[in-house]
Amino acid sequence: MSRAFVKEGDGALDPLPDLPLSPHPNYVTPRGLAALQARLRDLQTTLASLKARAERLDKLPEAAAERDIRYVEARLRSAILIDPAELPLDEVAFGLAVLVEDADGVQSRYEITGEDEADAARGRIAPQSPLARALIGAEVGDSVTWRRPAGAVTLEIIEISHADQ
Repeated sequence: MSRAFVKEGDGALDPLPDLPLSPHPNYVTPRGLAALQARLRDLQTTLASLKARAERLDKLPEAAAERDIRYVEARLRSAILIDPAELPLDEVAFGLAVLVEDADGVQSRYEITGEDEADAARGRIAPQSPLARALIGAEVGDSVTWRRPAGAVTLEIIEISHADQ
């Protein structure tokens, strides 16, 4: 191969491209904000230990940690804190928990949280999700339609409460 096509350099990596940021407002609960702050501290500790290694030929882990730090810092800068404890329980809103029942009588509990805190296995859903969009603004006794790829489901709002923090 011709030397014209070989990139010569100082051995340093170019910075990894930044992770994409959500175009939606970055609403966070106090728990979500604390988790982001803890994640930033953990990443900074990881980066410091990577830079303290005696053998640093592989700089990719450092570049990945730096990229992740930039992402979390951007999420923290754009965070809009909403304290659910201050919200009334008259309608479903960000930060609140809602108990719903489907047509078969099966009850499920969901909490509308920030994107970084969302975890379907724990019933924590992002406000942009189809389920959250169907629930937000509903009151106890209302029926809402959750449009899913597998078909629409009607859910009755049973209870609105403050989430366990």
